[in-house]
Amino acid sequence: MFRGVFRLCAGRGRLGRGLSTRRGGSALDWAEKVSEIKKKIQSVLPGGAWNPLYDTSHLPPEHSDVVIVGGGVLGLSVAYWLKRLEKQRGAIKVLVVERDHTYSRASTGLSVGGIRQQYSLPENIQLSLFSVSFLRNLNDYLAVVDDSPLDIQFNPSGYLMLASEKDAAIMENNVKVQRQEGVQVCLMSPEQLRNKFPWINTEGVALASYGLEGEGWFDPWCLLQGLRRKVQSMGVLFCHGEVTRFVSSSSRMETMSGEEMTLKRIHEVHVKMDHSMEYQPVECAIVINAAGAWSGQVAELAGIGNGPPGTLQGTKLPVEPRKRYVYLWHCPQGPGLETPFLADTSRAYFRREGLGNNYLGGCSPTEEEEPDPGNLEVDHGFFQDKVRNAWAGYYDYNTFDQNGVVGPHPLVVNMYFATGFSGHGLQQAPAVGRAVAELVLEGQFQTINLSSFLFSRFFLGEKVLERYII
Repeated sequence: MFRGVFRLCAGRGRLGRGLSTRRGGSALDWAEKVSEIKKKIQSVLPGGAWNPLYDTSHLPPEHSDVVIVGGGVLGLSVAYWLKRLEKQRGAIKVLVVERDHTYSRASTGLSVGGIRQQYSLPENIQLSLFSVSFLRNLNDYLAVVDDSPLDIQFNPSGYLMLASEKDAAIMENNVKVQRQEGVQVCLMSPEQLRNKFPWINTEGVALASYGLEGEGWFDPWCLLQGLRRKVQSMGVLFCHGEVTRFVSSSSRMETMSGEEMTLKRIHEVHVKMDHSMEYQPVECAIVINAAGAWSGQVAELAGIGNGPPGTLQGTKLPVEPRKRYVYLWHCPQGPGLETPFLADTSRAYFRREGLGNNYLGGCSPTEEEEPDPGNLEVDHGFFQDKVRNAWAGYYDYNTFDQNGVVGPHPLVVNMYFATGFSGHGLQQAPAVGRAVAELVLEGQFQTINLSSFLFSRFFLGEKVLERYII
């Protein structure tokens, strides 16, 4: 209804201006204009063909079954799996809303593109095991008829994790968990490390773990564009705009302990158009919050956390933007082609970039060193001065336990989360998208049980700690 009224109002304005243009024109010009005006009038009369007088092609639809807030790899992965798993083709209408249509500030394109299974939590290991399989068979999943195949440029050089004396026992335990989940990984002593990688200074290194299969790095931009191309071919709609409001209905319920709670259901999303004051309300049944570093703000728009402290209503989504620097340097005498993705005991990391003796890397800051996330300017002195290039990107940082948030909110019952992965969302996106789609379509996890990643843990104070965050 909104769109129809908007079209008609705009049309009347244009018709009025058309009638005032006779001055200075020939009779032939005027005849053509009268003919054009008649056609426009005919288009809005009952029974006439509907030719909109106001172009609304840039607006999102008035209705979508699912609205996904965030068009990065996590949001696109959810869209892909919703369409892939739907029971009947075309049964689910999906809209993806992305405010940065160039993806110039998106975490995906600014990532170093690593993928690993060397985690301490079984859930994270399982997510990455599926995701590496997805990447290796990418064209089986994302091929589009008559389009060229995707080249993800997966480089399986492995991850090499270094541990000091105080962390060696933890590394041993982590490797046991990884092997139980089917990860091919080996432990290396400092002597074995020097033999395999003679360029490494092993001072302060007590133990290392080395991924033998399914670890390395890939092209994040290729995955993003491949997912976007595929979901468009599956009928997913896109809108370049920003979600500014949720319209909800409320109902009250009483818990078994007698406590009253208010449940909310979002039934309308307001999308503000890019570089415009114009907005469009979109009726929906499900909202997916995949807004990355900004997902905490999106949650606040839905009223999440707007309650008394210490209550479920007052529990916020603890996800915020954290700025991370990436540096590129040239080193002709560097480690060379067999360089793994190395994570040092000092929180520094690096990997090879291409074949020209270039390397990418950075260093995870301590809490005291956290840079201002208000911009993407680079502090070159944070790492080292002699670099060829550098940039900054955002982590969707979960301040509670640095792990992902997956699944519905307990009170805003039709908002689902796919966020908060604190730096490993890109590499786990294929599996996370599948998990969220399973919840939406089947009501439960079908393949990987991610119940420990539900929102309720924030209220309950149950941290799910991952020891390997880079």
